[in-house]
Amino acid sequence: MDLGLHGRHAIVTGGSRGIGKAIARELAREGVDVAIVARNKSDLEATATELARETNRRVVPLAADVTSRDQVERTVAEAARQLGGLHILVNSGSAPGGSATATGPIDTVVDEDLLEDFNVKYVGALRCCRAVIPIMKEQRWGRIINISGGNARNAGNLSGGARNGALVHLTKTLGVQFGRHGITVNCIHPGITRTERTPRLLAARAKELGVSPEEAERKDFAPDSPRGNAICRMVDASEVATVAVFLASEKAWAVCGELVVASGGSGRAVYY
Repeated sequence: MDLGLHGRHAIVTGGSRGIGKAIARELAREGVDVAIVARNKSDLEATATELARETNRRVVPLAADVTSRDQVERTVAEAARQLGGLHILVNSGSAPGGSATATGPIDTVVDEDLLEDFNVKYVGALRCCRAVIPIMKEQRWGRIINISGGNARNAGNLSGGARNGALVHLTKTLGVQFGRHGITVNCIHPGITRTERTPRLLAARAKELGVSPEEAERKDFAPDSPRGNAICRMVDASEVATVAVFLASEKAWAVCGELVVASGGSGRAVYY
């Protein structure tokens, strides 16, 4: 299927690793030139070199902190200048799960860390959207994909759940406001997802349980999986990226202001 992405230009925050990196890779494979954004310049440069070599597309590393409006606006302008325009924004910048001191029981939550989590993930995404929307409105075409998280649907994580739920609200609000300008805005809830950090985490969990990493993966994931122990595994970051690339494409015009859950089917709740 031709997704109509060849020659488009994208900016991906959190693009140096994890789900953001996987999305940048899949966009580049579809013929998109990509600017990747994160705070660590050396990680960005290494990822840009790797993805450019792998995909034969232009991958531009731009170091910035999404908690700064000035940095976001300068970075978006620089990405548009270097790539020759911007058509796609992927907001994937945040600490996975949120700050440890903002996610536990209410009496242990550190206010400043909770606010920082919101400042990075929710307000950071808002800043990026605000910066790219004028470009997209002028060309009457744009795709914004917000990477949220399944803990928005599960009580317990006071920071991760709240910031992710707020990001869904932002998605719908912007979809309503800007759909008339040819801009679609959608959100993805990944579940437990395999990234570069997973082998280390599984090894630690396996040691704790006294089992193999494969068994640790089944024990931690299978109880909530509709597929059962036999073929249970984590969703890979590349599979979340495939969903994002479709939402970024010409073919996804009919989907706007919506949420796609890419968790492998975990969870039992029914949503109408």
